[in-house]
Amino acid sequence: MKTLFATNPENNTALIARLALGITVFPHGAQKLLGWFGGYGFEGTMGFLTGTAGLPSVIALSVILIEFFGALFLIAGFATRFAAIGIIGNFLGVVLTSHVNNCFFMNWYSQANKGEGLEYFVLLFGLAIVSLIAGGGKASIDAAITKVTSNRKATSPALAHNEL
Repeated sequence: MKTLFATNPENNTALIARLALGITVFPHGAQKLLGWFGGYGFEGTMGFLTGTAGLPSVIALSVILIEFFGALFLIAGFATRFAAIGIIGNFLGVVLTSHVNNCFFMNWYSQANKGEGLEYFVLLFGLAIVSLIAGGGKASIDAAITKVTSNRKATSPALAHNEL
C-alpha cells in the first residue's frame, strides 16, 4: 500500500504528466458517465458498448468508471499509480480492439483511411507510464499521504525501533 502512494512531493514532471493525462481523459469519461460534451451518458454508453461493441457488461462498466474516476484520481493525484494502471489497461483494450489496424496518424481529414491512428495513444501511454513510475508528484493527495506516513514513522519510537 505504501508503494501505491509513495511519491516525491517536489516532482514537477509527475504533476505535469498526471494533469495532462487526467485533463485529456476526463471529457471522455464525462461523455460516457454523465452525457457531457455531447456524450450519450451512462445508459447510452452501456447500450453501445454491450450491444454494438459486443463487450461484456462488466468490461463496459469498467471502461466508463476508469475513464471518469481514473481521470479524476489523476487530476487530484490520488492513488495515481492505480489510476495510471487502469488507464493503461483501458486504452490498451481500445487500441487492440479498434485502432491497431489503422495507420499511425489521426484521421481528421481523410475519407480514404477509415478510423483513427495510434499517435494519440502513444502520447497517452507515455504520460500514463510516467505517472505509473513517478506517482502523483507535486501538489498531489499522494504527496500529502506520503508526508503523513513519513511523519508518523519519524515520531513513533516503536516504528523507529522496529526498522532497526
